[in-house]
Amino acid sequence: MAKRDFYEVLGVAKNASDDELKKAYRRLAMKFHPDRNPDDKSAEEKFKEANEAYEVLSDADKRAAYDRYGHAGVDPNMAGGAGGFGGGAGGAGFGDIFGDVFGDIFGGGGRGGQQRSNRGADLGYTLELDLEEAVRGTKVQIRVPTMVECETCEGTGARKGTSAKQCGSCNGSGQVRVQQGFFVMSQTCPACHGRGKVIPDPCKSCHGEGRVRKQKTLEVKIPAGVDTGDRIRLSGEGEAGSHGGPAGDLYVQVSVRDHRIFRRDGADLYCEVPIDFVDAALGGELEVPTLDGRVKLRIPEGTQTGKLFRLKGKGVKPIRSHAPGDMLCRVVVETPVHLTARQKELLREFQEAVNGDSSKQSPQKESFFTAMRKFFDDMTK
Repeated sequence: MAKRDFYEVLGVAKNASDDELKKAYRRLAMKFHPDRNPDDKSAEEKFKEANEAYEVLSDADKRAAYDRYGHAGVDPNMAGGAGGFGGGAGGAGFGDIFGDVFGDIFGGGGRGGQQRSNRGADLGYTLELDLEEAVRGTKVQIRVPTMVECETCEGTGARKGTSAKQCGSCNGSGQVRVQQGFFVMSQTCPACHGRGKVIPDPCKSCHGEGRVRKQKTLEVKIPAGVDTGDRIRLSGEGEAGSHGGPAGDLYVQVSVRDHRIFRRDGADLYCEVPIDFVDAALGGELEVPTLDGRVKLRIPEGTQTGKLFRLKGKGVKPIRSHAPGDMLCRVVVETPVHLTARQKELLREFQEAVNGDSSKQSPQKESFFTAMRKFFDDMTK
């Protein structure tokens, strides 16, 4: 499908200023951002279309090539756009080709370097959550130290009422040609640092950079089911770009705190349930906790320490799954402590009563000591 005119995409005139382009792009980016339009393919395509249009029209070189040759002038799959390998305006000269390859070595960025250097840095933030918050989802406010757009100059870097001027050294291209022996190469203009513009009268609040350091408060929506290691990207919430460049992204890294009862393993939850030896021996019914409340657990007679009971569907529904996991309760038989004299007497009576038939009532104990006796008998042979 043929691409739409970039000016039409942003809804601006062909003589629109940099500020008008930026405002139009921001309006479209906020409207069609994927986070605001989940599962909407049409909005996602419009967001990508606006990104591509702004990337070209906000760059002086690309915009000039686009105005002259249309989409062919900025198509990376075509040699120098409509200009081929000729040295005319908008074309890719011999020096430009080597400038792309050696740009980083000689300080240049090649074509498109201006836009990359102005983009703000991506930021990272570690967010600690309780298990309940991670499982159910929540909204939290975070404060992030970052570089934000200067309100005084609205990100232009120029004093209010003035504007940036085209760089006289590179005529607005951001690149100058340098002779290196046989080769002619392009490198970043030292006068404007690749921006193509200079600011004769810089803003006093940001000293011409277009951004200032500030604590930014953001509300982050945490989807249900996140776990430690999951990362949430907030597009455009990183550092503001210098001199009106686009902002970077903010990556929120999730870290779930240890819980006093539950341990999570993927979609499943684990907990240890202590029971006394009478319930373990005779069986019974216990109340055990889940994230949805209390449930009753039937303990059969003769239950041993380490026995796992599975409660289907009482675990966690992970963010990338539609089915919840299970709750696994591990029984731990607790030995009584601080016994009274009467209680000790009753236990001794009980011990005498079962000693005569321990193979049936304590099969694991009987099996262990039988194996131990055989072991020592074999050693003496």
